[in-house]
Amino acid sequence: MLNSKSNIDQESIKNSNRKKILNLIAEKREYTKQNISKEIGVSIPTVIANINELLKEGLVEEAGVEGSTGGRKPIIVRFLPDSKYSFGVEFTLNNVRIVLINLDAEIKFDASFKVSDFKNIDDIIEKIHEITNNVVGEEKISHKDILGIGFSLPGTVNEESLILELAPNIGMKNVSFKRFFQLLQFPIYIENEANSAAFGELNLGIAKKMRNLVYLSINEGIGAGIVIQDCLYKGKNKRAGELGHMTIVPNGKLCNCGRKGCLEQYASIKSLMEDYNYKNSKPVSTLNEFFSRVEQKEDLAMLALEKYLSFLAIGIQNILLILDPHYVVLGGEISDFSEYYLKDLKEKIFVENSFYDDTNLKIFTSKLKKDSSILGAALLPLQKLFSINEKII
Repeated sequence: MLNSKSNIDQESIKNSNRKKILNLIAEKREYTKQNISKEIGVSIPTVIANINELLKEGLVEEAGVEGSTGGRKPIIVRFLPDSKYSFGVEFTLNNVRIVLINLDAEIKFDASFKVSDFKNIDDIIEKIHEITNNVVGEEKISHKDILGIGFSLPGTVNEESLILELAPNIGMKNVSFKRFFQLLQFPIYIENEANSAAFGELNLGIAKKMRNLVYLSINEGIGAGIVIQDCLYKGKNKRAGELGHMTIVPNGKLCNCGRKGCLEQYASIKSLMEDYNYKNSKPVSTLNEFFSRVEQKEDLAMLALEKYLSFLAIGIQNILLILDPHYVVLGGEISDFSEYYLKDLKEKIFVENSFYDDTNLKIFTSKLKKDSSILGAALLPLQKLFSINEKII
């Protein structure tokens, strides 16, 4: 029993050292073995053994020698971001988007296709397989160099069991993604859309230096990713973050979830467009068209935006009172148009009150914009390699 525990501890230390070394080389881009040893506090033989493994896997390469004042010149080790890849897939209301990223999270391929009904999930997965298979072939990527495929899904998920439990906006319930492994032939990861976006922000975006935040994903619906002390908070039943379904209007509009008066019925992009088009003889079909009319100071557009921001501010005020984060990051499609609304939204949020003001918490729009969720999904397969913020509570 003691030997077994000792073996586990040794393996854990070995894995930790490997990830520390890889993360450091990825950060520095090029570094000598001696510098690695000094910076992370492990012996030269340990560094050499790990570097040799990384060389075999093609994650790094030797890149000449560094100048020396005497003795053997130190060998430089270079990180190779294009040595491994992963896919990210995002489901939205009428669309599926697929990206391929490298180890620097650079998008190397980007495609999407329309979906009329997500109930035909087998056909959708078949289409995804066709696209990913073509990309691997066209880019001449070895199958073993694809670390996995991560799905960003607009609903409640059990990421451990790979089950999409409920996604009312796209009409899906209790869908197991395990059965798609044989077709896709890559390790599969799934995550709620807002959590996936928060994960992306936490690792790549404006949230990299933040500890407590709420990422508010505003698209056809509204979801939230909650980060507490650098940990993604999911709750007992993995349903934390369904803030789009908090009631802000008692007995209000009927929501897809079956409740009435939910925030997303008043503060989603869909609600904004529907409210504007209902009163307008010249309806718009995109958010870009709507904000072009805001830019032109059209009365109906300005009134619709004012009403919309009032509801969104109420939702954010509730979030601030419940969670007291350092930051709220606004993401989703709405983040592309912050120049037209962010100042007014902040004024509505920070009305005089006894609990908070704009000096002790900040409201930002996402740095990653529309890419936050899909990049977060694509990062999921990289966790085993880099241990990127694996903590979940």
